[in-house]
Amino acid sequence: MTNLRVIVASDSIGETGELVTKACLSQFDLEAPDNIIIRYPYVNSTDDVDDVLDLAKSKHALVVYTLITPSLRTYMEEELDKEDIPSVDVMGPLMKEIAKKTNQEPMNEPGRVHRLDEDYFKKIEAIEFAVKYDDGKDASGIAKADIILIGVSRTSKTPLSQFLALKKYKVMNVPLVPEVSPPNELFETDKSKCVALRIDPETLNRIRKERLSQLGLKDTAMYANSSRIDEELKYFDEIVGKLGCPVIDVSDKAIEETANAIMKYVDSESNIRG
Repeated sequence: MTNLRVIVASDSIGETGELVTKACLSQFDLEAPDNIIIRYPYVNSTDDVDDVLDLAKSKHALVVYTLITPSLRTYMEEELDKEDIPSVDVMGPLMKEIAKKTNQEPMNEPGRVHRLDEDYFKKIEAIEFAVKYDDGKDASGIAKADIILIGVSRTSKTPLSQFLALKKYKVMNVPLVPEVSPPNELFETDKSKCVALRIDPETLNRIRKERLSQLGLKDTAMYANSSRIDEELKYFDEIVGKLGCPVIDVSDKAIEETANAIMKYVDSESNIRG
């Protein structure tokens, strides 16, 4: 298995950069592109760029970016060079040459490549929904969601929500913490759209220690303590027992694999209800 990771950063949804990256990866004997590519959409500020750089440093990743806004593209280029992070600007050089040939200035509007059809709008709506209702921020999203993901911290709820949003599902995720009761709406909603994400304690302990290390914190923090993890997983089992929803073990699964299992379940339930 290669340790290559490629972050595709975009001020839109990142499809262009991902397609180019996948085309290049296909020319090498590597693992599945979805295990290599980390898509980072909606890079709309210098703070977002800084987050991309932090992620690139933690993953020792190559950065492929499709930033239309000139100031952000310049900032990205300067910071990548400063941090000595390998990178490829997919659109900047070509746009510059087109501008020279046509004597026109580019419109610099992210997302113009997409046809403004119903399918595209549904995808954008789903992505915005996933951001708005991430991490259980607003319980009102439970009634509006197509899928509700529940699990303890570091079970890939947020990246799964974003992946599924690209497939046009409106996804809300609800974190389970022993000290905080889940919203009442969770127990009142249609259970067929709830999916619980289980993880084994050893894997969770390793993931949390890695996260603490990325943040510059000691791995002895309570967050990665074995007894704390056992307490959280026991609480997880208690809540899932009350909900009676299906459980998917994410311990050794890639995001795409888990997402496919979720979509298969939710679609089958939808067909049964229909």
